[in-house]
Amino acid sequence: MRKLNYGFGVSLDGYVNDRDGGIDWTDPDDELHQFHNDRFREIDISLNGRRLYELMAEYWPHVPQDAPAIQHEFAELWTSKPKFVFSRTLTEVQWNSTLISENAVEEVRRLKASGDGVMEVGGANLAASLIPHGLIDEYQVYVSPVILGGGTPMFPSLDKRVGLRLVETRNFKTAVMLRYVVD
Repeated sequence: MRKLNYGFGVSLDGYVNDRDGGIDWTDPDDELHQFHNDRFREIDISLNGRRLYELMAEYWPHVPQDAPAIQHEFAELWTSKPKFVFSRTLTEVQWNSTLISENAVEEVRRLKASGDGVMEVGGANLAASLIPHGLIDEYQVYVSPVILGGGTPMFPSLDKRVGLRLVETRNFKTAVMLRYVVD
């Protein structure tokens, strides 16, 4: 069965973007960017919510020629990686993506059961729909040194707690990574 990871940059007060949807405060240093590139290589399938997909599709397929090599490396990884985009409003997706417009929970269950390896979920709203169903196996939190005071929370309100076990920490210049597995 595939393992599902939820990883995201987050402010110290728990938001994945600011009140205006901005994420400029999450710009990674080169070491963290390379870490993300290496981690992304290990992922078989990427699951994206609409907003994250649109944000990624706006930039990564069109990286400026004069951008650093590390960005070009990620652009190649992102455009070629199989992606499932969960949206009720999009009518088409590109860049090796498949559009799913109904029942995210059942589709993710199907994808988990259909093979081995690792999938990632990106997008706080998509992840929020999966967490209550116990579909996420690992949480990778990249805490940036900023307090936003509002925005989209990384985690939804839940009816019951989710027990986690810390398995790794790592310090970068621009964030601290905390990796937890579900107990």
